[in-house]
Amino acid sequence: MQKLFFPAQAKINLSLDVLSKRPDGYHEVEMVMQTISLWDMLTFTSSPGPEVLFTCNHPEVPKDDSNIILKAVNKLKEETGVSRGINIHLEKNIPIGAGLAGGSTNAAAALVSLNQLWGLGLSWEKLLEIGAVLGADIPFCMIGGTCLARGKGEVLTRVTPLKNLWVVLVVFPFNVSTAEIYGNFHLDQVDQRPDTPSVIKAVEKGDLVELKQKSANVLESVTLKRYPSIAKKKEQLLEKGFSGTLMTGSGPTLFYLTSDRSEVERAAEALSSGEEKILIAQTVHRPSWLK
Repeated sequence: MQKLFFPAQAKINLSLDVLSKRPDGYHEVEMVMQTISLWDMLTFTSSPGPEVLFTCNHPEVPKDDSNIILKAVNKLKEETGVSRGINIHLEKNIPIGAGLAGGSTNAAAALVSLNQLWGLGLSWEKLLEIGAVLGADIPFCMIGGTCLARGKGEVLTRVTPLKNLWVVLVVFPFNVSTAEIYGNFHLDQVDQRPDTPSVIKAVEKGDLVELKQKSANVLESVTLKRYPSIAKKKEQLLEKGFSGTLMTGSGPTLFYLTSDRSEVERAAEALSSGEEKILIAQTVHRPSWLK
């Protein structure tokens, strides 16, 4: 019986810009994405039969075919004709619906792991292609590190990795629908857009001050208005000197970057009185499963 453990890592958006609405209904985006050291742990155990069994420690994670992991399994079976089974257990640590790509990174884990366990022999390019069909963030979660993402988010260009930084995550006790936020996004209502080329240069130089000055997330124009508690918390952080605090993805999670461990502790202390959960992570150069 073969068993594979896969730590599926979360991401943050160092910047997020929306350029236009595409004819296919999606949005044309330009984002700088970053892997962080917060992960779900998936265990894949081979099965002698054809059944696919899925379990999870989190009660809110769906156990039926609406689950993105099972969608990935079914897509692999459809593409290859394989009829083998698998037992999958997900130990959930990445908050659900938090803009941290928890579902996408789980699906990426399934594609990579089952290609190995089932001996499918699919090329990396084919796995990325399948991932892009399932979700725009999945290819990045497979590649990891620091990337410029274009198209729907699936057209990726590696960027010189961001130097190791601390990441303070402010996770709110509610979920935000990505579809809802994009559905209510209007480019003419955006106050601040990122300077993406300057963001990339700042990342490559390791210039954290410049990175914070040039970064922005245009989806804040929707999420902060619809969820005033996020806007209030961001304002409080900025007032306390945590410059560059930004929302990741469509929200609701806010994050703050620093190279100073003592500043992490100060941020955690400043945030300890709210209902939000405070998580500490670090930026990483590439997915831990590649190491």
